[in-house]
Amino acid sequence: MFSKSKSNEPTTSADPSKPPVPVSAAPKAPGAPPPPTPGGEKAAAPAFPAKPKPSPSLLSNDLTIKGNVVTSGDIQIEGEIEGDVRAHLLTVGESATIRGEITADDVVVNGRVIGRVRGLKVRLTTTAQVEGDIVHKTIAIESGAHFEGSVQRQDDPLSDANVPPRKAAAPVTKVTEKAAE
Repeated sequence: MFSKSKSNEPTTSADPSKPPVPVSAAPKAPGAPPPPTPGGEKAAAPAFPAKPKPSPSLLSNDLTIKGNVVTSGDIQIEGEIEGDVRAHLLTVGESATIRGEITADDVVVNGRVIGRVRGLKVRLTTTAQVEGDIVHKTIAIESGAHFEGSVQRQDDPLSDANVPPRKAAAPVTKVTEKAAE
């Protein structure tokens, strides 16, 4: 009728009329750490490998593309592109020239862009040369950058509905900043 427990585990029971339940089988409180295992080590949680962020695509300085470039990832351009570029993060290298519209979440211009730039965050570094309009949510223009065009702030600059069509010949405002010496 009565038998000894074969396990040396401590037991718990909230209701004395119910048989005791081993601690390892008792329900745990939300957010409580897992119970220790018999050897004293913690039970291993299932490990899912973290997805590494893919490295950006690189278009080297000896490459010329005539046509549009579209990616959902990051891209660094060092060569020449005659066409539109769409990406998540776009870095225009110092030796790069892009003739076309740029559309990206983040745009960093170190080289030359002839055309419209659209981005949530746009940054023109000291070596940037931009000839065209910039539609942005936030913008940073470093001292020494060369920019000719207009600047327009929008909450959603990536939306095609918010952007006016390109103008064939529009008056340009010349802004040239030189580094303080």
